[in-house]
Amino acid sequence: MKAVFDLIIRNAYNAEGAPISVGIRDGLIAAIGKAIEGSGTEYDARGQTLGPGLHDHHCHLLATAARMESVDLTDCHTENDAIARLHARTDSSAPDKWVRAFGYDERVAGLPDRDLLDKWLPEHPLRMQDRTGAYWLLNSAGIARLGTEPLPPCVERDANERPTGRIWRGDSWLRERIGGSPPSLVKLGKQLARWGVTGVTDASASNGNAEAKLLVGSIPQRMVIMGTEDLCDGDYYSVGPVKLLLDENDLPPIDRIMERIFTARKLNRNVAAHCATLGELLFYLEALRQSGGARAGDRIEHGSVIPESLIGDISSMGLIVVTQPNFIHDRGDRYRSQIEGFELDDLYRLGSLLRGGVQVLGGSDAPYGDANPWIALRAALDRRTRNGAVIGLDEVINQSAALALYQNPQLKIGDRADLILYDWPRDTGALGEVGLTLIGGDIIWQTER
Repeated sequence: MKAVFDLIIRNAYNAEGAPISVGIRDGLIAAIGKAIEGSGTEYDARGQTLGPGLHDHHCHLLATAARMESVDLTDCHTENDAIARLHARTDSSAPDKWVRAFGYDERVAGLPDRDLLDKWLPEHPLRMQDRTGAYWLLNSAGIARLGTEPLPPCVERDANERPTGRIWRGDSWLRERIGGSPPSLVKLGKQLARWGVTGVTDASASNGNAEAKLLVGSIPQRMVIMGTEDLCDGDYYSVGPVKLLLDENDLPPIDRIMERIFTARKLNRNVAAHCATLGELLFYLEALRQSGGARAGDRIEHGSVIPESLIGDISSMGLIVVTQPNFIHDRGDRYRSQIEGFELDDLYRLGSLLRGGVQVLGGSDAPYGDANPWIALRAALDRRTRNGAVIGLDEVINQSAALALYQNPQLKIGDRADLILYDWPRDTGALGEVGLTLIGGDIIWQTER
């Protein structure tokens, strides 16, 4: 008697180029082989590669969705560029409506205060995020929306106690103070599906139960949520590590971070620390040592700067590095202009970490990095900047190692049928093309045929 499947994918190849077919039943992989005998709905892969779906191991979903509805200033090089972009996206018929912008580069005019922003956009309330995501910059109309005292320390003041318009690391407070509806994630979920993303880890440090309610069910992708110690188990998502947001400019007492690590251990949760600078990385490693050491599953987020001398320590501690190869492409030309040549090899390491026995995962850090995983995959292969320069040639990895940053190693019977069909381009300057995305055996994206 022939087996019955919900879906059979035929005429595909695996990542090594061998023919493969897959039978799916009840959302799981029920059969794998060169050819499968059975009945059910059939899908002709037409020679595409069949593999596990991609998982973005570090992103910020609400912020990414909000950016899709905001003014993009990333390619503005002068004040006039920024002003023109802001005015082009401003609704003159709705002067009370917030104008939200992102990607502002401080090389344009430093970190502007309210007075300068009043000249750029005087009538509409403006909140503009810098390229790092650390600062919100508000004009006077925006500051007026914040209400009266008390204003927290994240709101910068001048010598006369007047808010300057600069808000440092105040995302949660600002969101609570100005109110408004959270952005819809529907468009983002669809775009991720087109790119073959079947799972995401939201790495926002402020995530608690309220944020989890906003995230769950908003996109078709499977979800891991990291955040605060208060984050509870819930349906349709997995609880990730306690996120430690470290900032080299304002590092907390190490005892405070150790206390959070101890709390995470009591909750049977891992810890993951934002380590975008060497100072932050060293601080985190010492906090772990003084807290009894790392545990399997503890993470270094970004690992933006890792000297070769620390690779052995990271490996021996069993830490996972969750890095963003896409930043070599997106920001590499900036790095080359600002960082000494001998330090460039320390940026967003890949090959040396893997050779040193460190487990490495890939993420986008969207919206601060491009959410398209194929940009990161390409950068992992060639380490090229947007303008074609190469950073850290020894960090280049091969195709299978690059895919392993975002995929499970192989397909197995009994696994969830979170699958993609894709073309891996021979030209490393091109991006991957996804023909089909399945989550739990359900088709959530397919190209027109």
